Amino acid sequence: MGIQSCFNEYDCTLKNLNWSVSSFNGKGELVVSLWYQFFRRTAPEKLTYIDRTSRWSGHGNTEFINNLDKGFAENVIVRVVIARTDNEAAVRDGRDASKLKNKFYTKPSWVGRITVWDGDNFEIEFRVE
Repeated sequence: MGIQSCFNEYDCTLKNLNWSVSSFNGKGELVVSLWYQFFRRTAPEKLTYIDRTSRWSGHGNTEFINNLDKGFAENVIVRVVIARTDNEAAVRDGRDASKLKNKFYTKPSWVGRITVWDGDNFEIEFRVE
């Protein structure tokens, strides 16, 4: 499934199909595309996404940072679009992931909150079933 189709599942539209990876839906929830490889099981019913915004750059990153700022300040619910790639090293190194073979899928039952945000490092904790 494509990234836009996944965002549509949360009644959410991306600002720019070429570089957006986050947006707010009509319910005020923050919908974010997150890389599968950065999730960690932190409890039987919890997964935590741990990353830093300085790992990558570009317009999508600027928008993502602004959305994290707002989402953290307002303690909004976070919904996830999980991204998987054929080249995890390229993602880890911050290279342009739009050139890679990526797959996207949703987890509508997961409900997240931003638990850490310092302007670079962030963690989003999801309750999973």
